[in-house]
Amino acid sequence: MTEPSRTVRGLFAESLRLLLAKDMIGYAGLWAVDGVMEFPFATANYPARLEGRAAVEDYLRGYPDLLDVQEITEQTVHQATDPDVVVAEFEAAGRVVATGRLYRMRYVAVITARDGEIVSYRDYWSPLAGAEILGGLDEFTAAFTGGGESTG
Repeated sequence: MTEPSRTVRGLFAESLRLLLAKDMIGYAGLWAVDGVMEFPFATANYPARLEGRAAVEDYLRGYPDLLDVQEITEQTVHQATDPDVVVAEFEAAGRVVATGRLYRMRYVAVITARDGEIVSYRDYWSPLAGAEILGGLDEFTAAFTGGGESTG
């Protein structure tokens, strides 16, 4: 039997804790070795799919350099009929590191876990809101294409 902290709900709760702690290695460590992260609303020059824990870790490595997430201001988790799947709605708040500008961003994620690890995380966030947060489309594009560091 999977311990409660390694259920899909527990994994989601732990992912938020690690996000706030800026522990991206730990965050990526919640993924199965062959787990997938997808971005259904991805724009051009932005990855639509990351395959494997190592790819998730590489993708998230620079996240704290872009956004200083300071709190999760809202959170609702909906249990799917499949006990290994949840739909999570949440809002993160903090500061843009480069500008010090405050931000709030809403996310919806569909998360599937198996054997105590995330096997699928579909992240429905708005690239338009991301561009606004980072100061414009050029800054947003540079964050994902220049230097290889990115965020989600």
